[in-house]
Amino acid sequence: MTTVDAPATVAPATARRGTAERLVALLAKLPLQLFLIVVGLLWLVPTLGLLLTSLLAPEDFQERGWWQVVSEPSKLTFENYEAVFENDTIMSALWTTVLIAVGSTILPIAVAALAAYAFAWLEFPGRDWLFLLVIALLVVPLQMALIPIFSLYDSLGIFDTVISLILFHTAFGLPFAIFLLRNFFVGIPRDLLEAARIDGASELKIFVRVILPLGLPAIASLAIFQFLWTWNDLLVALTFGRETQPITVAIFSQLRQFGANIELIAPATFVSLLIPLAVFFAFQRYFVQGLLAGSVK
Repeated sequence: MTTVDAPATVAPATARRGTAERLVALLAKLPLQLFLIVVGLLWLVPTLGLLLTSLLAPEDFQERGWWQVVSEPSKLTFENYEAVFENDTIMSALWTTVLIAVGSTILPIAVAALAAYAFAWLEFPGRDWLFLLVIALLVVPLQMALIPIFSLYDSLGIFDTVISLILFHTAFGLPFAIFLLRNFFVGIPRDLLEAARIDGASELKIFVRVILPLGLPAIASLAIFQFLWTWNDLLVALTFGRETQPITVAIFSQLRQFGANIELIAPATFVSLLIPLAVFFAFQRYFVQGLLAGSVK
C-alpha cells in the first residue's frame, strides 16, 4: 500500500513547488519589466505630443500646450491635416522623398546582392583584398565626400536632381550592404549550390533561384535600414538639393522661415513619421529573422 500511494503524495508537492518557482521567477522579473514599460512610455511621449499638437489649432497649442487635450478632447481637429494635403510644397516634397528613398533602397540592394554573391561563392583574383577594401570604406565619413561630389555633379550637370541624391545614397550604402549580405550568403550550405551546378544551372540562375530566396531575411533587414537612413536624411539633401527638396528639407524650410507655423510643421512631420513606421512594421518579421540569422548554427 505504501508503494502504491507514494506517487499520489509526491505529485501535489511537486505541483506546489512548480507554481512557487514560477511565481518567484515572475516576481524577480517584475521590476525589470516595469522599468522597461516606463522607459517605453517615456520614449513615446514626444511622438504622442507631436500627434496631439498636429490635431490642435495653433492658438490652442500656444495658450496651454498639447496636454490640454486630456481635459478638453473636443479641441481636436483635422483641419491641420487638410491644410497639409492641400499644400503643394509639402506634397511635392513627400513624393520626391518616396522616389529618393525607394530608388536609394532598390539600387544598392541589387548591386550589393550580386557583389556579395561574388565575394561569397565565386573564385577570382584579389577577391579577399577587394572585400577588405569594401570593409575599409565603412569607416569613411560621409562629410568627406560632400564637396568633391558636389563638384562632380556640377560638372556632369546632374546637380539638384533626384538621380544625384539616389546615386550618392547608393554609393555610401553599398559598403555596408555588401558586408552584410556577403556574411549572410556565406552561411548558405555549399551543397545546395553544388547540387544546382550539377543540374546544369548557371551562376545567374543559382543567384536568382537559390541565393535570393534564402537571403530574403537579410535583404529585408537591409532594405529597412537603407530606407530609414535615406528617408530621414537632411544633410545630403541640403547639400545637393535646391529645387529638389525631400520632406525633411521642406519641413526645415518651413521652420526656418515661419517659426510659428506649427499647424503646418506638426502634421507634416507626423505624416513623414508614419511612412517609415509602416515600412518597418510591414517587414518586421523578415527584419527579426535577418537579425537572428547566423546566431545559431
